[in-house]
Amino acid sequence: MKTFATYNKRTKNLIFLLVCLAFLVLLAIGVVSNNLIAAIAAGGGFAMLVIVSGTIMPSPEVNRSQATERTLEVASQTLKNLRGGLTAESAPTICSLLLPQTSAAAIGLTDRERVLGFEGDIPTTHLPGAKVAGPTLEVLESRRMETFVSVDSRQQVLKRKSASRGSTFGIIVPLLVQDQAVGTIKLYYRRGIEIDRTQLAIAEGLGQLLSTQLSSYELDRQAELTARAEVKALQAQINPHFLFNTLNTIASLTRTDPDKARKLLREFSALYRRTLESTADALISLSQELTQIRSYLTIEKARFGEDRILESEHVEAGCEEIFVPSFLVQPIVENAVRHAMRDEGPLHIDVHVARDGNDILIAVADDGLGMEEKQVQNLLAVDDADHVPEESKGTGIALKNVSERVERFYGAGSGVEILSKPGKGTCVTLKLADAARQSGLFAQ
Repeated sequence: MKTFATYNKRTKNLIFLLVCLAFLVLLAIGVVSNNLIAAIAAGGGFAMLVIVSGTIMPSPEVNRSQATERTLEVASQTLKNLRGGLTAESAPTICSLLLPQTSAAAIGLTDRERVLGFEGDIPTTHLPGAKVAGPTLEVLESRRMETFVSVDSRQQVLKRKSASRGSTFGIIVPLLVQDQAVGTIKLYYRRGIEIDRTQLAIAEGLGQLLSTQLSSYELDRQAELTARAEVKALQAQINPHFLFNTLNTIASLTRTDPDKARKLLREFSALYRRTLESTADALISLSQELTQIRSYLTIEKARFGEDRILESEHVEAGCEEIFVPSFLVQPIVENAVRHAMRDEGPLHIDVHVARDGNDILIAVADDGLGMEEKQVQNLLAVDDADHVPEESKGTGIALKNVSERVERFYGAGSGVEILSKPGKGTCVTLKLADAARQSGLFAQ
């Protein structure tokens, strides 16, 4: 279909040129023979052709605009199909999308081991499922574009554009992610002369397009893995810190207060079930997150005493229905219990939730030991556990993870703010940008 369209266009151009030439010849004859009528007719006909051609034939600006639109459409479609990476399921569709953008007779996609997709009418044994070999392996190794000839027979890199009749010619371009070749795109041609600078540029451009989109997919995948690892780190942080203390508390209560022990065991079971089932991309209502916090504080009160931890909640109407990443606020409350509690006297923990336009503000304040400004600055700059003082290791890792998750889920304008004063207490505020609008709580 593509070859016929090209042929049809060339035929029309040739006919147009022949008609113009005929009018010019007629005009010349009319002038030489002093035939005014013939000259006027020829000149008028030629002028009409020029006007019609200018009207019908698109201008260079129109051609560029149409080419840009086609490029953007192809990029959009390939990106949609590469959301799950380069696979045997996505490759055939991508080949079908890219082939019309070239003058190639066929196109193929491979990973590092096998052919994933093929589209076209070139006879070849390199069909989906076949192992990559010859020039493809060389391109994967060198990470540079190469041309080839007779890929199905001699497996030789093309040294010249002339070759035996019946040979298959082509271009192989590596697909690079983080400077590593993860696959190739292969364009097949029937004649070596068809591989000109334009086709080489197109092949290279398609390779760069797919490489960029695969790199984007890899970044998204790594971000998801990192987010899951952060949740696992927070989950693991809970287990060793009060698991055995809680079990010891429950064991002690079974002798002195069996009813309270049973209640505590139910809270403990529910807390850990929700904690272990949490995933990086799970969104829960804020009311569920607050329920989780109450279960945690119930356990800690049983351990330290009911009068040692006094909590309060102030949640603006409707805010309890907003969706937040699981395990977002609880680590801040845990840090208050673990690091802010004095040796004597109660620790007050207040949770405030309010709207600020379309943003949601969640503040966890305590009247505990507090911190120096230098400690506050270090908390959100933590990169890993090896650079955190032992006494504040849990706090730093937890707050850093919470901060990164807030920014990842809610984007620009979001973040964590810490205000603290030694002997007075600490307030940690989460700003969730545009969370009210996303949850349907529009500013009034």
